[in-house]
Amino acid sequence: MFYFTSDEHYGHKKIIEYCNRPYSNIEEMDNALIENFNSVVSPKDITVHAGDFCWLNNKQNVYETYVKKLNGSHIFLVGSHDHWQPDSAKFVWSSTIDKQFVIVCHYCFRTWERSHYNSWQLFGHSHGRLTVDAKQYDIGVDNNNYFPVSFDQIKVIMANKPDNPNYVKKEINE
Repeated sequence: MFYFTSDEHYGHKKIIEYCNRPYSNIEEMDNALIENFNSVVSPKDITVHAGDFCWLNNKQNVYETYVKKLNGSHIFLVGSHDHWQPDSAKFVWSSTIDKQFVIVCHYCFRTWERSHYNSWQLFGHSHGRLTVDAKQYDIGVDNNNYFPVSFDQIKVIMANKPDNPNYVKKEINE
């Protein structure tokens, strides 16, 4: 099973104030996010983290402090605050899951790869403050009650969204 999340901001004290998160300190926030994550993600699952994972700058500290406490395998994309990632880290991840093309990036796009075929774009960065009318969804924790979102949940969300503005409907007689 695939899960998606973004903008956890582990170790970032100011994010509690900036996003009005319901935590009194970093330790409470970090522990709640880890507990929420592990309550839905199993050791066999894969999670795509779409940037702003944590506030630390040292890769070893990030793994010791956070990653090793989280269930499953992880794909980390670069966001605005991911200075712990190597220069070779990716900004975009894409895959076909259950015959659905999905593209993930920290930032919301106006158009994206295969958007004209109604592909889905998952993003973060906006902390639930951006409205989109297309096959797009904010996977950030602030938009999802501080939990990662499963591919199955995304399918339900996308079923209720309008087609992408640039969607090209194929003619029956093509």
